[in-house]
Amino acid sequence: MKMLLSTTDVYRVDSEEEAKALIEEIKEEANENDYIVDSYSSTRKEKKKKGEVIAEGYQVKITRKYSDFWVMEEAE
Repeated sequence: MKMLLSTTDVYRVDSEEEAKALIEEIKEEANENDYIVDSYSSTRKEKKKKGEVIAEGYQVKITRKYSDFWVMEEAE
């Protein structure tokens, strides 16, 4: 038997405000879709050329947890 326990998704957004909004959106979806947000993080990324920042963005990682590893044995 296979059971999906968790997934980790990585997103790119343009600003810190968008990163915070995305995390809150996923947390709200979790309440409606029967999973929990196990962890999340946002990291500012810069692209440099000759020491000068030419682009920036935020990487958002979100881990969704659908079930515990031992949940099937607990039900028995």
